[in-house]
Parts: sequence; structure tokens; C-alpha cells
Amino acid sequence: MAFDGIVVADLVHEFRNELIGGRIAKIAQPETDELLLTIKTNDGQRRLLISADASLPLIYLTDANKPAPMTAPNFCMLLRKHIGGGRIVDIRQPKLERIIHFTIEHLDELGDLCRKELIVEIMGKHSNIIFCTSDGKIIDSIKHVSAQMSSVREVLPGREYFIPDTMHKADPLTVDADTFTGLLKEKPMPVSKAVYTSFTGISPVTAEEICHLAGLDSAIPAKEYSEDILFHLYTQFTIYLSAIKEGRFTPAIYYDGREPKEFAALPLTHFDMYECREYASISEVLSTFYSTRSLLMRIRQKSADLRHIVQTALERNRKKYDLQLRQLKDTENREKFRIYGELINAYGYNVEEDARKLDALNYYTNEMVSIPLDPTKTPQENAQRYFAKYNKQKRTFEALSELSKETLEDINYLESVQTALDIALTEEDLAQIREELAGAGYIRRRFTKKKVRIKNEPLHYISSDGYHIYVGKNNLQNEELTFHFASGNDWWFHAKQAPGSHVIVKSNGAELPDRTFEEAGRLAAYYSSMRGSDKVEIDYVQKKHVKKPNGAKPGFVVYYTNYSLVIDSDISGITSCLSS
Repeated sequence: MAFDGIVVADLVHEFRNELIGGRIAKIAQPETDELLLTIKTNDGQRRLLISADASLPLIYLTDANKPAPMTAPNFCMLLRKHIGGGRIVDIRQPKLERIIHFTIEHLDELGDLCRKELIVEIMGKHSNIIFCTSDGKIIDSIKHVSAQMSSVREVLPGREYFIPDTMHKADPLTVDADTFTGLLKEKPMPVSKAVYTSFTGISPVTAEEICHLAGLDSAIPAKEYSEDILFHLYTQFTIYLSAIKEGRFTPAIYYDGREPKEFAALPLTHFDMYECREYASISEVLSTFYSTRSLLMRIRQKSADLRHIVQTALERNRKKYDLQLRQLKDTENREKFRIYGELINAYGYNVEEDARKLDALNYYTNEMVSIPLDPTKTPQENAQRYFAKYNKQKRTFEALSELSKETLEDINYLESVQTALDIALTEEDLAQIREELAGAGYIRRRFTKKKVRIKNEPLHYISSDGYHIYVGKNNLQNEELTFHFASGNDWWFHAKQAPGSHVIVKSNGAELPDRTFEEAGRLAAYYSSMRGSDKVEIDYVQKKHVKKPNGAKPGFVVYYTNYSLVIDSDISGITSCLSS
């Protein structure tokens, strides 16, 4: 996630439009490293969330409130004393650092007008919120940093505030062409890495984008490029960053299906493999991105036990299936033993006593065969021995054929559950998968006095031509969609020979346009184990041709006539909506 200087610049641009002139009405400290400021402006009340948490530092405007502790921490009390009721007169960002200065005007104890600085540093584990006088003297901070903790800078009351320049980076907004070229050439590393290690506020993602815009291979060191090519890179660099000076931000989140992969304040054209969704503000981007990521992370954590159960069962069944196939291979010679027995019965009358073999004509193939004999047994006993071997292997073959078929069905079923766990987005999805696994006997069912019906609906999309498309998220939902929701003339889609969702297009008796077939195919490809592939074969057929075999597991169907298409799994551009 690129919480870089460009994102901070967009935040400063937003804050200046929203908060300048506003008065700080409330100051709360909901968490140890977090502040929530309520600011009254001419346009209404705004809340500013500031977090200096080492694992996830954040700052953005939000509508959500958070409960504060009954007893306010010391830092919160100090801010209330000094800037409670104060007016925000300036918000700025030094160079392109991940730092925001809030200048707040307030009345001191004598009633004189004075100014203080609230400085927010969004720098990973070094993030902090520092309260200073107007001349840069630290009054206090939400995190104290002593000399024992850092040899670069102390953050303690009474110390001078300064920005540590440990990386000796240049200001990207003022750098000239010669300095730009010189900084890159002196670094023996890929050109993209040279860009983000040479200038403040530039993240690896932004550096990659600038190289992409310049048409350069970002993995090649800068010193291998000519002066003209590096000047071209500098031109793209300045054009890209000129949007910051002009305030032309386009906050967006880049999605892989429903999973947010990256956010940015300026376009990322090299992320063309993802769906780009633009938002009204960078605060909305940050709030949406981290809340969605948090939800997905929580779902993954909650599904860990189910994943372990499914993975363990899968490994056990795969080992069992491999063993069964090896044992089946051992029965391939069973017919040979039957033929040996028949040939001994046919030609054994002239076998000499104590003979160790019988050379006879195989009347099935018209070829001579040499049949090993046990010299201690009569020809009839040798024939019976071969017939016994044949019958044993025949019984083994018949039993293993059925068992291996059942084991393969179990493997396919468990793989489909694994895919459903990858698709799961809510706790209701997990609850339905848990119920399915309990019904299949893989886990114990949780008994309650009252049976609770799990309310869970399929994914719902609208095609470009206005047709409703529904996607099952697990096997129970697939079965419900296909056999209870869909009508006979609706169209059914599924990835060929791959675990995945059943996709139903409601045709309403009309003939579907080609574009709707393609979009339904993309959804079937995306919600399958083939997600991410450029070419996925999709089977599709009218629902009336889809049947469920007796005794089959949930979601398992058969069809004997179908159409096929090959398509990618890119679902960007297909409208998603709430299920009806």
C-alpha cells in the first residue's frame, strides 16, 4: 500500500479545503496512539482521525465516531488545555515528506492570541503525533523517543523539533534535470529503486509508474541508460508530479475482483490488470481500502480452521487415491492369468512331468506364449492356480474401481469447498460452508436448541445489456441457484473441469446477446480455481439440460450437451449490486 508523500499531498489538499478556519470542538484519544478531533467548520462538523500506530499509521476525515476512555490520557488532556476551541489557520506539508503540519491559533492563559503546531508524521514504525510551539520547541508527543531508543532524534518535551535527514533525499518538486540524472546514475541499482531512494515521498509503486510512463525497463540500472533517455524519464517525472502542484488528484482504489490491491492519489496506468474505482476524496479511499482489507483479513482468520480441515482431508484423499491407482495398475495383467489357465486346460495333457513351462499357441492372438509352471503341481492344479490369481485380481479391480471413483469425487468436492472459502466475503458465507461440511461429515455439527436458518444470498451482477446474473458462493448455494432459483430456459455457466461457482443468467425467455454470454463466462472463470488465467474454458447450457445424479454431493451436476467458450477471468466493468 503506497501511503507515500503523494497521498499525503492529496490529504493536505483535502484538509485545506475542508478544515481551514474550522474550530476544534472535541479532542479524544480512543486508542493509545490515536487521536480523534471533532472540528466545526462553516459547512458543518468534521471528524479527523489520526493514528500513529506502528503497524497501521493513518490520517483521514471520517464520519464515524469512536468511544473515548472514561479518563483521558495525559497527551489528550494537554491538547484540550492548549488547543481546545482553537482555530486551524494553516495546513502544510514540508517538501513531499509524509508529514503534515497543522497550525492552530488559540488564546493562552492571559488571553493573548498565540499559535501552536500539531505535527503528524506518517512514517511506519516511526510514526508520531508531536505538539510544538510556533518556534519548533516540543511541548509533548503521543510517543516519547529517548536517546536510548534512537540515536538520530529525541522526541521529548523541551527538545527542538526537526525532520531527520537520514536518507539524504532530494525534493522531487524542485529538482532540476542535471541533479535528477546525477542522483540516479550514482546508484548501482534498478532505475525504479534509484528513483524512490533518491527523492522524498516517492514510493516503489509510484517509481514503477513513472518508469512505465517513460517506457523504460524498471529493472535496468540507470547508468546503463543514455543521457537522452534519462532526460526523457525526468520529463515524465516532472509531468506526473505537476498534478500535485496544480491540485489535480484522482484518488482511486485498484481492485482484483472484490479485493482491494492498491490505492493511489494519482493514476497508476501499469495496474491495468486491476479494476480502477475512483472516489470523491482520498479520505474516502483510505477509509474504504482499510475497512475492506480489515474485513477480508478477519474472514481469512475466521476461515483458518475450515481451511485446515479441508486441506487435511484433501491431502489424505489424494494419498489414498494415488495408492488406489497403483493397486489398480497391479491388476492390469488379470486377463493374462485367465488365458494361461485356459491354455493349460487346453494343451496340458501332453505336458511332461516336472516341466517348468508350457509353450502353447494363444488362440486369441495366434501367437506362441511361454507359460511358467510349478513342477510340483499337476497341469490341472497349475490351471487352477492361474484362475485363482485372475479371480482375486478381478475382485480387486472391481472394488478399487468403485473406491477410486468415490475418492476422486471426494477430492473434487473438497477442492470445490476450498474454492468457496477463497470466494467467502462474510461470516454468513463461512457459516454456510461450515454447515455444508457438517452435512458431509467432515466436522461435527453444532447442536443448538433452536435451528437457526443462515440467511445468505448469492452474488448478483447486472450485465451490460441489463440481464441479471447470479453467482453461487458455495456448493449449497450452487445447488439452490441451479435447481430451485433458475428456470428451464435460463442459462447455466461453469468452468470446465475446475471447481467453481454455478453462474445463472436470467433470460426471461429472451435470446441473450453475445456480450452477456461473454460477461457470464468471465464471472464463471473468475469465481473458480482458474481465477487469474487468461484463457479459461467455460461450459454453458440452458438450465433444463443440467441434472443432479442420485446421491451426488451438493453442487455436483451432469450435462450431456453443452456449448463452450474460452475467455479470460477479468470481471472489471461488470456491474455488481446487492442480491435481490
